[in-house]
Amino acid sequence: MSDFLSMYSVQHWLESCPQGYLVGTEFGHPPGESESELIVSDPLLREQAIGTTVQLVVGERCALAASSGLINSAPDEASKRFLATQTLDEARHVEIFTQRLFDLGLKKSELESAIEQYANPNLMKFAEVLLEKVDRKDFVAGVVGQNVVLEGMAFSVFEMMYAGSQTLNPKFAHTLSGTIADERRHVGFGENRIGSLIQEHPEKKPAIERMQKEMSYYMLATFADSFRNNPAREEFKKLRMSTSGAPKAEWHGADLNALEPEEMESLLADTVLKEFKVRLGRIGIEYQTPIRP
Repeated sequence: MSDFLSMYSVQHWLESCPQGYLVGTEFGHPPGESESELIVSDPLLREQAIGTTVQLVVGERCALAASSGLINSAPDEASKRFLATQTLDEARHVEIFTQRLFDLGLKKSELESAIEQYANPNLMKFAEVLLEKVDRKDFVAGVVGQNVVLEGMAFSVFEMMYAGSQTLNPKFAHTLSGTIADERRHVGFGENRIGSLIQEHPEKKPAIERMQKEMSYYMLATFADSFRNNPAREEFKKLRMSTSGAPKAEWHGADLNALEPEEMESLLADTVLKEFKVRLGRIGIEYQTPIRP
């Protein structure tokens, strides 16, 4: 427990995050950086970027509600303090992705209407499943849903987006790099804390496994909506061609710049589900294979 107290303490968070990899940044990136002019100046690419960023805001709003809601149901003070730091992380994520919408030209008065317009219904369902557990003060299920499923998905999504943005949009890549570091810490907490609680409450396993399967389906449906029938796909091809000669956007052995959207969807989905299986196995939960949309 002493290692747990040290690794997930407020002091550790201060040293590693606000006094560590975020030093000298504004909204997660170095001062003065701006969005790629290629994206901002192209109506299709700009709209696609806004739509994608809205999904990030929706996901992070869910994470903020979940992490803050889990604090009072935590069974020990160390978990409460860690979740307090995670709540600040999630609030920062909401803020930096909201700021990206403004950087893409969205007016502050248009924010909520844009979220309502672009938010994927399947992602909203994903959030509802998790927040229902949080509202019921089911700490074990809530942390599995939040710190293993949601954060595990976000970790892979951010990594893929980071790999694809390093050359095309360094400002966004820098923004993502800090969120990836945060998500790594959040996932670690989920694995390290929940394993012992699962052993204490084996009766919770069936409900948690059903939750994981349901959340995984809505996640896959969100991915399918995002990658299939993308109106900006031809514009993205042109954008990739304009960066010929640039370093490959490599992620899990694939060059993202050379993949069709359906191939990217499959790579992302397979990567996330594989990670789910491994992480759930570590905490004593049997992975449930979701239906593919």
